[in-house]
Order: sequence, then structure tokens, then C-alpha cells
Amino acid sequence: MPHTPLILASSSPRRKALLAQIGIIPDRIIPADIDETEQHGELAHHYVERLAKEKALKVAEANSGVFVLGSDTAVACGRRILPKSEDEQTARDCLNLISGRSHRVYSGVALVKPDGTVQSRIVETRVKVRVLDSHAIDEYIQSKEWDGKAGGYAIQGLFSKHIVMITGSHSNVVGLPLFETANLLDGVGAGK
Repeated sequence: MPHTPLILASSSPRRKALLAQIGIIPDRIIPADIDETEQHGELAHHYVERLAKEKALKVAEANSGVFVLGSDTAVACGRRILPKSEDEQTARDCLNLISGRSHRVYSGVALVKPDGTVQSRIVETRVKVRVLDSHAIDEYIQSKEWDGKAGGYAIQGLFSKHIVMITGSHSNVVGLPLFETANLLDGVGAGK
């Protein structure tokens, strides 16, 4: 049976590393340049599924006869989707908001098959953070680990010492829910 190429529609080094962790090496990586603006009133789980599908479909348009995997992750506190922290103030705002609270991390994973059909999954993980005093926030800001991270933190780094509890997929919080992604790919023979 001939190998059907798998394209990862993401520039995230974390997603590439997570896939490699479960033995999946994409044949190519082609970031999808899409508008990631949330729609008015859009809930986080709908947002990540929509973006995952849009990313995968955009790359699939220019690459026929292949599997294309798209994904997106968002951090939500209540109904609010937290931004990716591109500056210190945004990171501080996010950290202050999640301090002493539980929040949810959602990922959408979408796979466009060679015939153009799309399968998708949504994964939710609940994360509880201890109360962060100003020293803890300052220390984390100085680490720069927050740069470009949804919700202002990276769970796989220094911030892990502030996590009280996780309910659900740890890899989802890192950036790609591995169990669900593997099942999606294995179900159609992709990534082999």
C-alpha cells in the first residue's frame, strides 16, 4: 500500500515535537496563514474547532491527495478567550486572571483526508492554578516563557510549579492532544 503524505498545517515547534513523541513525523510542514480573530460571541470550543478546520482546509486547497492536520489551542477563563501573550502586560493580565482559579484549555484538531472530507475533534482540559503573588508573577515574566503562549504561560516549563491540578490531557495544554490526534490519524491510516 503506497504511503500517503501527511502535512502539518502549523508552524508550532511544540506540535511538531509532540507528534514526534508518538512516532508521527509529518512529510511536510506548511503553516496556514489565516485570520485567527474570534467571532463575536464565539465560545472557545467552537473557536478552536473552526480554526483547526480552516487551517487544514487552507493547506489542503493547494495540496491535493494528501492528509492535512490542522490544530488550534485556546485558553478560556469563564466565557473569555485569553489572548496569546505578545508583550509583558498581556502576560501579566492573563496570569492575574488565572491566579487562584480554574480555567479550561481547548484544542481543536482537524484532519482533511485525500478525498477532501474533514474529521475533527475538540478536547477540553481543566487546569487549576495556585494563587500567584506579585513575586511569582514577576519571576515568571522575567523567564520570557510566556512569549507567544495562549493564556500567558507554558505548562511544560517553570509555570508547572504553579499548577495545582489538571483534569484531562496534559499534552492538550502543551499544544496538541496526543491521544485524540493519534486516534484520528490511526483511524484513517494517516501518518504511517
